[in-house]
Amino acid sequence: MPNEIIWILFALVNFSLLLLFYRLFGKMGLFAWIGMATVIANIQVLETVELFGLTATLGNIIYGTAYLATDILNEKYGKKDAKKAVWLGFSTLIAMTIMMQIVLVFEPGSDDIAHGSLATIFGMIPRIAAGSLAAYAISQYFDVFIYDKLRKLFPSEKSLWIRNNGSTVISQLLDTAVFCTIAFYGEYPTSVWLEIFFTTYIIKFAVALIDTPFMYIAKNMHKK
Repeated sequence: MPNEIIWILFALVNFSLLLLFYRLFGKMGLFAWIGMATVIANIQVLETVELFGLTATLGNIIYGTAYLATDILNEKYGKKDAKKAVWLGFSTLIAMTIMMQIVLVFEPGSDDIAHGSLATIFGMIPRIAAGSLAAYAISQYFDVFIYDKLRKLFPSEKSLWIRNNGSTVISQLLDTAVFCTIAFYGEYPTSVWLEIFFTTYIIKFAVALIDTPFMYIAKNMHKK
């Protein structure tokens, strides 16, 4: 099956699971999802794939669901809960990074089969995490700020797509610039780095558009 088809199906699965978390667990489900998505995205991003003839990293879809979860919190519960969710994701990533770096210090047993693979994955995590933490904190707070401003400018139900897409598209550009610079600059040739930067943002832009109907579905859940 082509990567492009898998990518589309993967996006639908990710957003559907987010809605399932929200449906089953309400606001706390969104908080739990943001913490989980932040960690998983930073593991998936280590894999590069070919999409539409371009080199791209994975992790952009589930990372995009974290923005949708934040927007749902902002829309339905207010800016305070959205900011709290941002800090939850930030803290979860720091905790994972600290714990896994300690795990790599252990001397593996003679019959161990996992240490080498873990070292390959989590050995790069400090730089990936540094880029992700900086990008996440800056862009998510910016997303919360922009969403709140757009909600005041476009308060009607018909303008929900403007609030959702406008805040995400702008903040994701900032996120991509910060993350790719810290995490990947110097690791790849400049031409490959630029390709990763542009494809990463294009994919994030596409994810922002895909999440729009899911935002409308979430809007109608758990109405008071």
